[in-house]
Amino acid sequence: MYRVFEALDELVAIVEEARSVPMTASCVVPRGDVLELLDDVRDALPPELDDAQDVLDHRDKLINDARAQADKTVGDADEEARTLLEDARVDADRMLADAKAQADRMVKEARAHAEELVRDAQAEADDLVAEGNKQYESVTGRARVEADRLVESGQASYERSVAEGEAEKARLVSQTEVVQAAHAESARVIDSAHAESDRLRTECDEYIDGKLGEFEELLGTTLRSVGRGRQQLRLSGAPDFAEADHRASRRR
Repeated sequence: MYRVFEALDELVAIVEEARSVPMTASCVVPRGDVLELLDDVRDALPPELDDAQDVLDHRDKLINDARAQADKTVGDADEEARTLLEDARVDADRMLADAKAQADRMVKEARAHAEELVRDAQAEADDLVAEGNKQYESVTGRARVEADRLVESGQASYERSVAEGEAEKARLVSQTEVVQAAHAESARVIDSAHAESDRLRTECDEYIDGKLGEFEELLGTTLRSVGRGRQQLRLSGAPDFAEADHRASRRR
């Protein structure tokens, strides 16, 4: 580049020192020297300037090629994005279907387990109710037999006392001097028989009421055990009927 500026300075000096052509603004310069300096300028210019000129000459083509390449790249990117999006959508649909199938399977298994728990709880509740009914029948049967025995005993005692009183009354009536005493004794005996019969009937009622109270407590314990089993079943847990029966046995 230094030779370029030096040659240009020499050209300027040649033009300034050249002889003028009379009556014109032209001048006479030595052709050979000027051409030689111009060749030096051409040789001194870097080849990149020629390449830059070629680039400038082919600028539109390069821009169009670059634009076409950019459009192709964008189109390929869009196509790849659409492909990736479609693949992602397919994968998402597949994963959703798998998740739904797994959820349905889990729900089905949970429903089957719950139904099994319900059947077990119902069977155990039926067993408890049946056992309670058996105990109820046993207790009421024994109470009924005992009540009948007490009633029969009271009735027999009452009839015996009445018979004795009547006999005593008849005997005393035959004796004039002891008629009043006989009436009093007869009334006393009859009242005593009535009192004994009432006492026996009261004892019988109390015995039956006690047995029925025990059975009522047993039924209450059974119903509470069934209630706890249903509550535990609602919470998806197995009811602990063994523990409930143990507590009920300790209370009894």
